[in-house]
Amino acid sequence: MTAQETAVLYEEDGAVAVLTLNRAPSLNSFTRQMHRDLWASLDKVEANPAIRAVVLTGAGRAFCAGADLSEFDFREGADIMHRADPGPVIDEAFNPTTRRLIGLRVPTVCAVNGVAAGAGASLVMACDIAIAAPGASFIQAFSKIGLVPDSGGTWLLPQRVGMARAMALCLTGDKLPAAEAKAMGMIWDVQDDALAAAKAMAQRLAAMPTKALVATRALLRGAHTHSLDEQLDLERDVQSRLGFTHDYIEGVTAFLQKRPAQFKGQ
Repeated sequence: MTAQETAVLYEEDGAVAVLTLNRAPSLNSFTRQMHRDLWASLDKVEANPAIRAVVLTGAGRAFCAGADLSEFDFREGADIMHRADPGPVIDEAFNPTTRRLIGLRVPTVCAVNGVAAGAGASLVMACDIAIAAPGASFIQAFSKIGLVPDSGGTWLLPQRVGMARAMALCLTGDKLPAAEAKAMGMIWDVQDDALAAAKAMAQRLAAMPTKALVATRALLRGAHTHSLDEQLDLERDVQSRLGFTHDYIEGVTAFLQKRPAQFKGQ
């Protein structure tokens, strides 16, 4: 398969892997093959210890328009509801993609170059940090077609923007411009060159203690499901585990010696 035929492009820039959704004519909407290509790229990240951060972006004028509905079978017939059931593709493709991004061994930065609709918006929120172009927008498009947000959208969005805003965005399906998404806390920043800003952020994260960053991500994402006592115990246990890492010893030693730390992600 050539680069032109690959639904997700993969390139390395030092310690950063850049993954580009590459179905621009279809607004980077997801087919099953595109999921498989993304997983293959994530496999490369997992297998290469030199990669310590990831940038995810889209080709063309959109980031991702969600699912490619042309893959669903809407031909007339008595069994149309069975054939058009979205459950299997969610279970076999979209949910694994969300789980893989959230569980990746390195930090992820999303460069939202254009519209992120439906599962595309969920994909943005599955990344650790999102930076959008001024013309980007976010649409919870599911109510327009009689469905509910998926790919983690109902879990991620209320965490980011609060229940009142999440409810209105999901029920109305209204477009949310990038500047408003930043003001609500859905994304981190808006930059004229979102990709360059995302790469700079990823390079910054790649030079930091990777295991600590990923552990921080896990603690923050799961905190709302724990009591304070449970979270205090988790923090203690994670701190103890990180106390056996190279980067912890290096970080403290560098601080005491008043020199820049040289983290290895170990």
